[in-house]
Amino acid sequence: MSPISHNLQAVTARIDAACRAVLRNPQTVTLLAVSKTFGPEAVIEAGDAGQRAFGENYLQEALDKMAAVRAARPDLLLEWHFIGPIQSNKTRPIAEHFDWVHSVDREKIAQRLSEQRPAHLPPLNVCLQVNISGEESKSGVAPEELGPLANTVAALPRLTLRGLMAIPEPAEDFDSQRAPLRRVRQLWESLRVQGLALDTLSMGMSADLEAAIAEGATMVRIGTAIFGKRDYAK
Repeated sequence: MSPISHNLQAVTARIDAACRAVLRNPQTVTLLAVSKTFGPEAVIEAGDAGQRAFGENYLQEALDKMAAVRAARPDLLLEWHFIGPIQSNKTRPIAEHFDWVHSVDREKIAQRLSEQRPAHLPPLNVCLQVNISGEESKSGVAPEELGPLANTVAALPRLTLRGLMAIPEPAEDFDSQRAPLRRVRQLWESLRVQGLALDTLSMGMSADLEAAIAEGATMVRIGTAIFGKRDYAK
């Protein structure tokens, strides 16, 4: 068994155990493999082990990787998620090449994605990124501004608003990890009560996936625990 296959099994076991601990069905949690900084061969290895959804942060790297994977393995049908900050001048290739975008945080970006999504493709699935910890270094809409943005995005053509995404400040213990994730879930639930058909809570990474699942995450974004430590110097 390859290292990535072994790691995928270990992460799946963690997800299953975390779900059982809070009486959730493991099938209600999607594993998004965050493949940023890893090459197409790592994606193919994970794909051959059964992984289908992949998350990317850096646009040009992602586009090159998608093309390389398609050329090497046209039989491997994968789902691509853009999870990094979005600049206005990068919206067209994101709209044209990705299935999901998790990091929409302002109306201008959503409007451009809507206008630039090709008509022959299904609507682009989007999540609104919430800056739940109020960190200046992080992207995301402030919680108090979320409602108006959600209603605006939900009304745009060629997009389907699926839910919320968040990257809370790192915390060491389980209860401290859960607190900001609980606030994200409460925001998500309040939007659903208002009539928005949201089904996705994208939160939880390698260090806090158990806390995220306890707070209702439907999609966990796991990179290091699958692919290993990243070398940003490459």
